[in-house]
Order: sequence, then structure tokens, then C-alpha cells
Amino acid sequence: MDTLKINGYIDDSALFVSEWSDASPYIIARTSGSTGTPKPIRLLKSDMESSARITCDFFGITSSSLLHLPLSPSYIAGKMMIVRSIVSGAELMVEKPSNRPLASGVERTIDLTAVVPSQIDGLLESPSVSRINSMIIGGAAIPQSLERRLLDTPIECYATYGMTETCSHVALRRLGTDTYRALGDVGFDIDARGCLIIHTPHLSVGSVSTNDVVELVDSRCFRWKGRFDNVINSGGIKIFPEEVERALGRIITDREYYITSRSSDKWGEELVLVIEGEGDADRLVSEMASILPRYHVPKHVVFCPRLRRTYSGKIIRECPDN
Repeated sequence: MDTLKINGYIDDSALFVSEWSDASPYIIARTSGSTGTPKPIRLLKSDMESSARITCDFFGITSSSLLHLPLSPSYIAGKMMIVRSIVSGAELMVEKPSNRPLASGVERTIDLTAVVPSQIDGLLESPSVSRINSMIIGGAAIPQSLERRLLDTPIECYATYGMTETCSHVALRRLGTDTYRALGDVGFDIDARGCLIIHTPHLSVGSVSTNDVVELVDSRCFRWKGRFDNVINSGGIKIFPEEVERALGRIITDREYYITSRSSDKWGEELVLVIEGEGDADRLVSEMASILPRYHVPKHVVFCPRLRRTYSGKIIRECPDN
């Protein structure tokens, strides 16, 4: 603990540091709640250290580096930035979580920051955004409009893949590409459903089975298709709503949206587009028909003032009554 160098807002971080310093070999973390009620989970401190090391190795984090934490240490992403500082000896700059990180600016170069998508707009307005070398983004899908904006910056930006059970991410996707690549000695396989199996030799859990359907490139790389439990069966055709959403990013660039389904006497399930704000549903359906396969075009459009999200910013997929 003598190597921990922390500055800035430390109230929540101090609670985690105190827990890290106690005699227990475990840390109590919470799952994100994106696929169910958040639940507590025990993580070995030794596993968290191993996870932190592979991230530090990838980004070249050393005792001379500066890490930036604008996330709550109540969740795994925030906890792991503190652990990365501990294992590397890097200085950690902590901010009270908000949607405007680095609003007051900073004079030093930040080697690595970790954010959720809802913080990106505010971060890009910071006078110090050009001082960030690398950024990892997790907690929720990155809207294509935000991804395009980030590609216009000099920051090396990565989408993360992982979960609380794997002590944060095990793979990264460089923005502008579609492939997640393993960190450290992590390896990948798929089960009979086409869902990802993660082999984590650096962790005590060994292997973790997921509900994420992927296209396996090789044992170290995959392309994410969507959640197995989100698959919509419409007229006998299995449709991944996440793939439809990625395609719609070509025509819906100014607001948030998602694809869900509702019961249909004819199709069993039919696709529904839920979108923030107001608009012309007929025009949207016509535009969607011009870019989507016939059976992937939503049959209904619902406009909502604001989409519901989890703490980390993940959209809660639900079909509104109207």
C-alpha cells in the first residue's frame, strides 16, 4: 500500500482502499444489473491484482504514469482503476463521478482513463481532452455517433469486454474496428449455442461461460453479435437486436434507441424500435426498409421522452405499453 499515490476526490475511493487493506482475501463487488437484479459477488484480491497487471502491461502503465478515475469505486470498473494504481505504482487522479469529467482541466498528461459512454460528450468538451493518451470505455454499448466523434480525436480509444466475475475486462476492441482481442493469456471458445467461453489462466475461476453470441475469429479474437437472451424469433427467423441497432446507426445519428419485440399473432414476435424524442414513424420505417433485410425491419416505432438506463448507462430493454 505504500506505493498508492492518490489525489483529488477520495471519499468513495478511501472506503475501497480501507477494504483492500484489511485481512480478508476477498473484495465484495456488485454485478452491473444489466441482465437482472444487481447481486453481490466475492472476488479474490489476488485475482484483481492479476487482472490489473494484464491491463497495465497492455497500456505500458508504470510508476511514472498517471491514471484518471472519474467512476464510482462502488462498481468493478472503478475498483479496478485503483488496483491498477496499486500494482503499478502509478499516480491516480480521482474525480467525483459526473457527466463532465476533467471540466476544470489538468496540466499533466493522463496515460489512461476509464469512462462509461454517458460521460464521453462531457469529456470531449474538456480543455484537457488532448492530454489523454488512452481511454477504455465500458459499462454499456457505445453509440456509433460517439464512436465516430472519438475517432476524430488523437486518443487511443478501446471498448472493453468483460464482467464483474472476470475482474473487469478480458478483451479490448480498438474503436474503428469490429474485433475484440484478448489480453494476457486469455483464450476464447464457443459452446453449442454459439456463446463465448472465456478461458482465464490468470484467474482462479479458470473458465467463464457467457450468454454472449459471438463470431469466433480464432482462440484470441471474436466479433460480438449480441446477447443470447435478447434473440428475437420473428416468423422463425432469429434476429439479434444488437445487430439491427448497429445497422440503424447509419440513419439514426442524433438520439438514443434500441430494438425490442412484442407479441404478434402472425409472427410470434415482431420487432419494435424504441427511440428517444419525437418524430415521424412512417418516415423512419421507410428509411429502415432501405437499409435492413426485409424481416429485420421493425413493424412498430415507439417514441419515448427518455430511455431508462442502469447505473452504468446500459439501456434497459423493455417494450412500452403504447
